[in-house]
Amino acid sequence: MKPLLKRLVAAFGVSVMATAGIAADWTPPGPVKLMIGFRAGGGADTQARLIAEDLETRLGWKIIPEQVTGKGGLTLATALAEAPADGTVIGMLVTESLGYNMAAAKTPLTPADFTALTTTASFQMGIVAPASKGWTAWDQMISAAKDGTPIRFGVMSPKLADLAYLLGQSQGVDFNIIEVKGGKAVLDGVTAGDMDVGFMAGIQTNGVAAGDLVNLASAMSRPLKQTPEAPAIADLGVPFDADGYFVFVAPKGLPDEAKTAMSEAIAQIVNDPESKAGTMIGKAFGGPAVISGDDLQTLLQDGYDAAGGLLEAASE
Repeated sequence: MKPLLKRLVAAFGVSVMATAGIAADWTPPGPVKLMIGFRAGGGADTQARLIAEDLETRLGWKIIPEQVTGKGGLTLATALAEAPADGTVIGMLVTESLGYNMAAAKTPLTPADFTALTTTASFQMGIVAPASKGWTAWDQMISAAKDGTPIRFGVMSPKLADLAYLLGQSQGVDFNIIEVKGGKAVLDGVTAGDMDVGFMAGIQTNGVAAGDLVNLASAMSRPLKQTPEAPAIADLGVPFDADGYFVFVAPKGLPDEAKTAMSEAIAQIVNDPESKAGTMIGKAFGGPAVISGDDLQTLLQDGYDAAGGLLEAASE
């Protein structure tokens, strides 16, 4: 495991940013457009809008949320890269947008074309089945597949489709991979019986707690908080993972004072369980996961670099 990843795993659930105080000598030179790379009304969009609301309430900054969706976050990334680097435009998307999606699309952009501000929360990416299937462990689902049961595997991104394909290869089974838009669509498909198993990034929490869903495996490099005994994807023979974070970024060249002020302001809100955003993140995403500064810039670049290996493996 890389030294950076070791530090991030050790720090999961605990802020790795000192939030002693927000830089008092910088404020945005005007209203701040917050580009949101998620559909309106979903959990990620709600998180972004609550952070914007808390920023306005605490600091008096005028934040203007705007949906900029499409192409797995690349529509937002392209627009943000062309925006002024003065603190008046920032974006919230997921690390996968700046990693796998950017590498797969072969755009001229890389994470180096952006100023990393901070993450807010991580995914709890599990491989989830309905309890009605009777599978309580990964091996039971694989045994069923080897006995001839067709397995319809729901995914919500090309990266996850590649991971599902590699999982099938490593386990000696052929999954019928079904790609849909968003984790809710996977949840709906699994719940309705249109899919037998699928990737879910935290939306499964209530269903697992109620006994309606089962986390068969963690798709991350670390255990699931809710089901720590479930095997990790590396244990299943796949040397890649679906680690991911919600992340705020700005255009390349953002002045240090603006970067510090914005990063610390967002991190303080996220880490405060009494803030609206902090409360929501605690309930929906298992608590904050704050990474910033050089560690975050390195995390984004590592994700982009690793995407090439995943793309190559999945094409074989």
